[in-house]
Amino acid sequence: MARIPIALQLYSVREDCARDLPGTLAAVANMGYEGVEFAGFYDRSAKELRKLLDENGLKAAGSHTRLDLLRGDELARTVEFNQELGNKYVVVPSVPEAMRNSKATCLDTARILDEVAAELLSHGMFTGYHNHKVEVEPLPDDATASAFTTLFDATRPEVVMQIDVGHAMRGGADPVALIERYAGRAKTVHVKEFDPNDETTVVGEGIVPWSDVFSVCERVGGTEWYIVEHERYSKPPLECVEACLKNLKEMGK
Repeated sequence: MARIPIALQLYSVREDCARDLPGTLAAVANMGYEGVEFAGFYDRSAKELRKLLDENGLKAAGSHTRLDLLRGDELARTVEFNQELGNKYVVVPSVPEAMRNSKATCLDTARILDEVAAELLSHGMFTGYHNHKVEVEPLPDDATASAFTTLFDATRPEVVMQIDVGHAMRGGADPVALIERYAGRAKTVHVKEFDPNDETTVVGEGIVPWSDVFSVCERVGGTEWYIVEHERYSKPPLECVEACLKNLKEMGK
């Protein structure tokens, strides 16, 4: 299959973006990242952001977008903004605890995601859901399921499972098994390291079995983007994300 490109979740360098978004995007592009995933837009219009991406040869690999911005009157504005960006993956990064704290509330949330997905599909776009540690832990009222598995068992195949590898492992889940279970739905994958003793460890230097993760993504995941996310730092954030990309390149990515 074709090589999967590597993007950066801009939350990884959020303070740099807030200080100097044009300079940060240029630095990210110069490192060799091919795209970025947004987590907020820093008071810029879609047209301004698209110009910055184009100037740096970057693509929009996704945007983390609150669920309320994908419903009602907000949906049309969100679609228009992301179309201008050239982004087709509008991923819900989390929902309030009350929407994922039981089997029933997870099923209600799944119905909402299905409705959003149906609307977005008519525009050639996709919604999805991103996990933190809690979403892969057993549900309080059903130890055989998690919020994550309940959501993806109950949603249409077009709802993207944006698995965060590091969070999954921290919550006791097997990311390889989840990608296998929901084949074709890991369209974008958060490449985050897991080290039980140090949350600042960069990609490639912890205990994630990256060769197995990449193999399953490329074999059955349907993966279109690997998205590096690094949230806690032992050195400046830009140096951390550059080290992540360097290590991925050494793995042949």
